[in-house]
Amino acid sequence: MTDFIILPGSGGSGAAHWQTRWQRANPAMRRFSPASWDLPDFDDWIAALEDAVSQATTPPVLVAHSLSCLLVAHWQTVSRRKIAGAFLVAVPDPASPAFPAYGLAFADAPHERLRFPSLIVASTDDPYDPHGYGRAKAGQWGSALHIAGPLGHINSDSGLGDWPAGMELLMSFAKKTQSTGEAGLASATTL
Repeated sequence: MTDFIILPGSGGSGAAHWQTRWQRANPAMRRFSPASWDLPDFDDWIAALEDAVSQATTPPVLVAHSLSCLLVAHWQTVSRRKIAGAFLVAVPDPASPAFPAYGLAFADAPHERLRFPSLIVASTDDPYDPHGYGRAKAGQWGSALHIAGPLGHINSDSGLGDWPAGMELLMSFAKKTQSTGEAGLASATTL
């Protein structure tokens, strides 16, 4: 059984958010626990992610939204812990006018290839990514890319409910990380 770690963005993904719905429905999904969801502290979030991964019984799949996508990219440069892969939804552009000032410590995301398989899911009308930052990061990070259509910031405001299409993407991604490993997934450009 695959372990999943839910990594909400700032605000913590409330009750209507797909991440929270997925976590409630699947006991293999657990949430990382930083000190504050509303005022993210970079060092605290890195430590909370490290702690969550260290508690996993098998290399987990990280399920990140928004600011936590940038967190994952930073964390993988300072941690050697093994993960199966990262499912990165709505990577925000720090240069976007919508990007919050409290997130600036997360802004200078690495440009190098991630050390594990990854899939970026992007929207065509994300106010936090108006210029294709997620697409650019997919190229830099060696991530597969899925354009989900006009879903805004792919959050509770998007009206996705349980977001079954997203769950299907996640399960397909998780299966590929188990069956093909990094080399097989990294060669894919889209899913």
